[in-house]
Amino acid sequence: MILQTAIYLAFVIMSLAALLNLWRLILGPDAPDRILALDTLFINTIALLVLLGIHFGSAVYFESALVIAMMGFIGTAAFCKYILRGDIIE
Repeated sequence: MILQTAIYLAFVIMSLAALLNLWRLILGPDAPDRILALDTLFINTIALLVLLGIHFGSAVYFESALVIAMMGFIGTAAFCKYILRGDIIE
């Protein structure tokens, strides 16, 4: 009972954090703020997927969270390299 309540509360908090990050992604004053908001949005998505995996008791959500974590890392590194150098592939 307490675990279910904690999971629902974590869903609400992480969803609110994702919405705030989406707001920063859209209205960010410059590119580094938008990149940081996108990276944080990836982290919030991973947390939501882990919470779904705990709630439903399925390992599929954990595997998809790992895939999104890898894509988020590569995407953030590519965006940062593009902002710093102007190209991604050297």
